Amino acid sequence: MNKRWLVMLAAAVAAIGLVTPAASAAPAPRAACPEQPGLLHCLTTYTPGAARSAGGPAGWGADDLAAAYRLPASAEPDTVVGISIAFDAPDLEADLAAYRAQYGLPPCTTANGCFRKVNQQGAATPLPANNFGWAMESTLDVSMVSAACPSCRILVVEGNSPGFADLAETADTAVRLGAKVVSNSYGARENGAALAYASHYQHPGVTVVASSGDRGFTAASYPAVLASTIAVGGTSLARDPDSARGWAEWAWPYGGSGCSAYIAKPKWQQDTHCGKRTVADVSAAAEDIAIHYTDADGWTRASGTSASAPFIAGLIGRSGHAGAIGPADVYAKAASFTDITTGHNDPAGAGKKCGGDYLCVAGPGYDAPTGVGVPDGLAGF
Repeated sequence: MNKRWLVMLAAAVAAIGLVTPAASAAPAPRAACPEQPGLLHCLTTYTPGAARSAGGPAGWGADDLAAAYRLPASAEPDTVVGISIAFDAPDLEADLAAYRAQYGLPPCTTANGCFRKVNQQGAATPLPANNFGWAMESTLDVSMVSAACPSCRILVVEGNSPGFADLAETADTAVRLGAKVVSNSYGARENGAALAYASHYQHPGVTVVASSGDRGFTAASYPAVLASTIAVGGTSLARDPDSARGWAEWAWPYGGSGCSAYIAKPKWQQDTHCGKRTVADVSAAAEDIAIHYTDADGWTRASGTSASAPFIAGLIGRSGHAGAIGPADVYAKAASFTDITTGHNDPAGAGKKCGGDYLCVAGPGYDAPTGVGVPDGLAGF
């Protein structure tokens, strides 16, 4: 997203009375984890220099997300939500404390048993090497789980590398240590080598969630493309005081969608223009999310389906049904989600890449960029 695009977007939303947290003069976002051949990469971009103002941190915070998705105020279960991630984030617990304090969420610490960080074998030490981009990803993940489920316990399992084998082991370890829902905010173009690790994202009694990708309509992203995984797409969010909901939402231009070249069409997926598995299944806000990240000088704004996936994982944990819900259940409860009917994820061609089809253009009912829709409270879970 370049500066000119941001200026055009700000002018457009201002013209229709919508309010977003982004400033038109903000610097262009940067990829936290550049793609590398043969490796998975985190799905986060960030905006340098987008810290806090007199009104608080820039970007959507936990209170905004709770309002936009009509989350209940009551305390919920202390479900263990697992975060599968690469490398170590040395300041993760401190950054999480700053985020939760900012938004009035209860402390989640090692001392009170809410927060736990381990290596890919499940031990507290030794932890992997630090990595700027993946540590930002970890920070975004734990922040979004917190926003969705303040009472959930958070288990972060750090892999030695973003290799397929290492991250597959982190997912297994999260399950072994008690996670009932596991969030995977990373991806790579699906291929035969990646699919050799598919079994690591399928565990009886555990819900697995993954980001759909941040490259718009393209080849399906692994592990989101797996039939055992709830694939989460992305949306853009704005306040809309003239609507009954109070919010407007549309397909995020960079949210991933795609048609699998390998995975058979699941019986629970009924769309007709993709003969195999279609990504995504559901969606949530993926743009301009406020996080506190020490290595980026504190408060910054992050974007990516790396935000929407852990948020959905947290909601599943909050529902009390983690482990009992999978992709088929999301489609069975499609009427319980808010349908997103505008926007597309073909930023260069405004939907021409898929011929205006639902595979890259949002519309009534199921579409690939936003799935069956965004959460309306916890009813869909």
